[in-house]
Amino acid sequence: MSSLAVGLLVVSLLLFSSLGRSVFAVAVGIAALSAVYSLPPFNWKGRPLLSSAAHVAGGVLHFLLGYSLGGTIDPRGVAIGIFFGVTFAAGHLTQELRDYQADVLNTIRTNAVIFGPRRTMIASLTLFTLSQMLLLVLAVRGTVPRTLAATILLYPLHLRWSLQALAGALTPSSIARLQAHYRALYAVIGLAMMAALWLE
Repeated sequence: MSSLAVGLLVVSLLLFSSLGRSVFAVAVGIAALSAVYSLPPFNWKGRPLLSSAAHVAGGVLHFLLGYSLGGTIDPRGVAIGIFFGVTFAAGHLTQELRDYQADVLNTIRTNAVIFGPRRTMIASLTLFTLSQMLLLVLAVRGTVPRTLAATILLYPLHLRWSLQALAGALTPSSIARLQAHYRALYAVIGLAMMAALWLE
């Protein structure tokens, strides 16, 4: 499996290199983050805070991978990428909550295991809140279409679902339900982004 993974990595990087220097550099960055997150010498998956930092950076880079296909990476692209990075990290913390019991049994030192489920849930909600504020600021400043400022009206739904989960026992089923809810909400935001770009 490791040989297959290395082979696929080499092929993918060769393909990305044909799309330009910026695209290739971002692809290398994503591969490097994947390595430090997963490989035993680094194992950022089991390092609290570093795992979240990797997801913020990874979210930014994944957005920039597509963004760089349209030209050079500029401050506008980085600013939008930060929204996706923060959202990505918030979702990852929720996933850690869902995997909490299995990670405890396997002695994987995730944020949820080290800091506890409730603190991790609050951190996740804080990051989701920050991502919504970032999108609002980007829309008000015109970095993204201004119509996207209206997506802030969806935030109270996410807040309500998160507070309901916090009020309960944070079981895998309650976390899975929360994930289903906010994924649907972010799907709506994604569709709103595509519609706003199409109408712009």
